[in-house]
Amino acid sequence: QVQLVESGGGLVQAGGSLRLSCATSRSIFSVDLNAMGWYRQAPGKQRELVASITRGGSTNYADSVKGRFTISRDKSKNTLNLQMNSLKPEDTAVYYCSVDPVYGSRYWGQGTQVTVSS
Repeated sequence: QVQLVESGGGLVQAGGSLRLSCATSRSIFSVDLNAMGWYRQAPGKQRELVASITRGGSTNYADSVKGRFTISRDKSKNTLNLQMNSLKPEDTAVYYCSVDPVYGSRYWGQGTQVTVSS
């Protein structure tokens, strides 16, 4: 089992920045854990991948956030982070942290709201 707790969401004006963090209940480099990621879900829309990072450190971004968002890990704090710059109103959503175990189903955090005003 892995517990994930997101923080850092809030209200920001367009063009601003936010940094999301996801605290995990155990080492993010545990041998039984694979990729980690950030997803988001806007009202009336499906949950979509924002960014992911593999166990080896390779990253992947949705086209809509490339060049603006950066995913990273902090081994000492066991956190997954998402630096979001140049935010747009269309980035407004609930953002979820996830981790994929080697065996079993994906773990999810409870989500944190990000609202970007125009």
